[in-house]
Amino acid sequence: MVSRDEQTFLLEGKRYGKANLAELERLAERRGPFWQDLCAFLAEWYAESPTVLVHTSGSTGTPKPFLAKKEQMENSARLTCDVLGLEAGDRALLCMPLRYIAGKMVVVRALVRGLELVLREPSGHPFATDLPTLKFAALVPLQVYDTLRVPAEAERLARTTCLIIGGGSIDPELEQALATLPVKAYSTYGMTETLSHIALRRLNGAEASPWYRPFPTVSLRLSGEGTLIIRAPQVADAELLTNDVAELRPDGCFRILGRKDNTINTGGIKVQAEALEEELRPIIPVPFAITSVPDPKFGEAIVLLVESTPLEPIRHYIADHLEAYKRPKRILQVEQIPKTETGKVRRAGCRELAIKNS
Repeated sequence: MVSRDEQTFLLEGKRYGKANLAELERLAERRGPFWQDLCAFLAEWYAESPTVLVHTSGSTGTPKPFLAKKEQMENSARLTCDVLGLEAGDRALLCMPLRYIAGKMVVVRALVRGLELVLREPSGHPFATDLPTLKFAALVPLQVYDTLRVPAEAERLARTTCLIIGGGSIDPELEQALATLPVKAYSTYGMTETLSHIALRRLNGAEASPWYRPFPTVSLRLSGEGTLIIRAPQVADAELLTNDVAELRPDGCFRILGRKDNTINTGGIKVQAEALEEELRPIIPVPFAITSVPDPKFGEAIVLLVESTPLEPIRHYIADHLEAYKRPKRILQVEQIPKTETGKVRRAGCRELAIKNS
């Protein structure tokens, strides 16, 4: 196990590390912002501080800064590399923003295991241009969806040995599209606080399963509310309480049954239903609710349920005032918004209603 100062990775046939970071920084000035982001992260990684600043994905609201311990990030990287069989010199695609933990951990895996990084500007089409055969790629569902819609890009993805998909739910249609590909495709389970994922489930091949298998050293239990509690001492100092309602098998494998909260993950971006409702409340004079339905492209598509009222003013307001990722993909008029006995919106009922009428 080499010290952090001695960790290196390959990039375009040359090995880079702390000793020649300045050379990479000069190259990045010509290559553009994404290369410069990589250099900025490497400078932070090689600095004396034991932590790295990351930002949560915003599951419960505005993304928040989070200090991750470098030692624990290294532990997480080794776990992933060991489970997936990544060895020194294997090529790994870096095509996600380096602001968040997913992108940072691709780099840390390269540093810990001596991988070769292949850089592509973050976009919906990371396989749009030719690239060398990859051992490993990490994508969000939207990137996989867009890639599979373009035959040449799908063929390049198919040449990849191992694919992990995280940052959003995987629609059954997308899972079906992956079923015939030779790439070993996995769905990941984790969060910023677990420094990327702590469990994988195979999406295709003979090992395909709806159950996530946790990494070695990870143990799980359920809270009184049926939500998953994670103990992962190599990557987190304390137990982590999640909002995921889960079913847990005696062998430690688990499957997610749903969210305790009301976060909608659309195209890898998390939108809080209640917050979006507050933005719409001033212009909708009747009962309404924000919910979602499964979507093959976005994972989840935002749906606005609204009782009888003219819809054109609502559509105009949405188009003019909401960011694109917050705009409901569908507006459905319903006879009555599902409510609890105490008058609160019944979220499960709203989702069922939206699915039934989509």
